[in-house]
Amino acid sequence: MIATPESLGVEGSVIAAVQWIKLAVEAIGAAIIALGVLIAGSQFVMALLRRQTANFNAIRLMLARYLAVALEFELGADVLSTAIAPGWEQIGKLGAIAVIRTALNYFLSIEMKEESASEQEKKVAAQASGSEGG
Repeated sequence: MIATPESLGVEGSVIAAVQWIKLAVEAIGAAIIALGVLIAGSQFVMALLRRQTANFNAIRLMLARYLAVALEFELGADVLSTAIAPGWEQIGKLGAIAVIRTALNYFLSIEMKEESASEQEKKVAAQASGSEGG
């Protein structure tokens, strides 16, 4: 028998709705990761075929951006889970997952900033050497 809003009651309906929203948010996060991996993978293969190994850092940076966005969605799904968590054990597990994902996102963002600054320095150096030669 399929549960209807009348048979679930208000609380059951809210829990069911939050679970569906959580599932959708997790699916969006997973889709972002998959998209980032596909794009980065194709760029990596193209760089290998063209023997442009200098592009690897740019590919890593691009993939890191996708991962950072996806982690935000996954963390949002964890927050939704705590809204309907049945007990302290479940809340503790979700809290641990949230802490791990937040730490991962924090260190990923630091690496992205450092990588971006390094790419900017390379561009400035290339422009400076180009203008000195002319």
